Amino acid sequence: MEPASAENILAEASDADPNAATAGTGGIHPWCRRRRLVAGLAAATVLLVAGGVWWWRHARRFESTDDAFIDTHFVRISTRVAGRVLEVPVTDNQSVPQGQVMVLLDPTDFRVAVDQARAGLAEAEGRQAQAAAQEQVGTATVAEEEALAEVAAANAANALADLRRYQALARSAPAAVSRQQYDNALAAQRTTAAQVNSAAKRVTAAQAQLAAAQAQAATAAAQVQSARARLDQARLNLDYTRVTAPQGGHVSRLTVAVGAWVQPGEDLMALVPRRVWVTANFKETQLDRMRPGQKVSIRIDAYPNLRLDGHVDSIQRGSGPAFSLLPPENATGNWVKVVQRVPVKIVIDTPIPPDHPVGPGLSVEPTVRVR
Repeated sequence: MEPASAENILAEASDADPNAATAGTGGIHPWCRRRRLVAGLAAATVLLVAGGVWWWRHARRFESTDDAFIDTHFVRISTRVAGRVLEVPVTDNQSVPQGQVMVLLDPTDFRVAVDQARAGLAEAEGRQAQAAAQEQVGTATVAEEEALAEVAAANAANALADLRRYQALARSAPAAVSRQQYDNALAAQRTTAAQVNSAAKRVTAAQAQLAAAQAQAATAAAQVQSARARLDQARLNLDYTRVTAPQGGHVSRLTVAVGAWVQPGEDLMALVPRRVWVTANFKETQLDRMRPGQKVSIRIDAYPNLRLDGHVDSIQRGSGPAFSLLPPENATGNWVKVVQRVPVKIVIDTPIPPDHPVGPGLSVEPTVRVR
């Protein structure tokens, strides 16, 4: 006879006693265990669905992107005049206030130019004074010649009146007027008439001399203005030997050294302003509910524990590729639709701690609350 197996013994025991089948399993019937498992799975499913719905309703109120960075309008420091560098009072990454001297050029040549321009101005002012005096002399000469012309005109009128009286008397009483008296009156009339013509010509000549003097005075005045402009330019060039910071910020990319010869427009260093913002390149499908003024949470990759608050300032009118050097030409060749990205400017409202250097190019992850 075969020895009885454990299963057969358990089955026989269960037939004999209903509670014997659960004795070896801790007293829990398999059917009860299945019910508990199904109930647990159903509860877990309900929780997962509820959590998914809650997460979807919560997540749809936010739009985020990892295609974002710190941005600013940094200033390239350059000189406006050529010269040799005498001093560089700043160093790399130094914080400087507005008006801080960044580079000092040798001012010797520019000071000489200022002295020359000042001497040229004095010379021009001397010529202007001389021309003004000549103008006054010309004015006086014209007045004098006009007065002499009036005298000559009066003498001519008197001589003409005498001649007409002699002519009338000769016709009425020929014996009362001698031939010599008549000839003298006629000669006086002709002489005074010639004097009137001469006086008129002298007046014209004096007026021409006055016009020339006035022209010289105007030229001298223009020369004074030109000399003054040269002096102002020389002073400006002297001031340009002191290259100062147009605004406060931090020195970056310092390339100039003492003794170097620099040219106008040459980049000497960059100045990163203290005011920075975030440029976030969102997908065009994320902009439907995004509006200026919406709150933004900002996380900087360099400082994971730093959280900054900001707000949407503006949205660029156009995608990034539209302003690139070689914009896409969708009307030519085979066209493939690509989701475009649009730059969004985000202003940082939270003051950045001084011990957290933040500059352009740092990666950030902004999250915009769109509802």
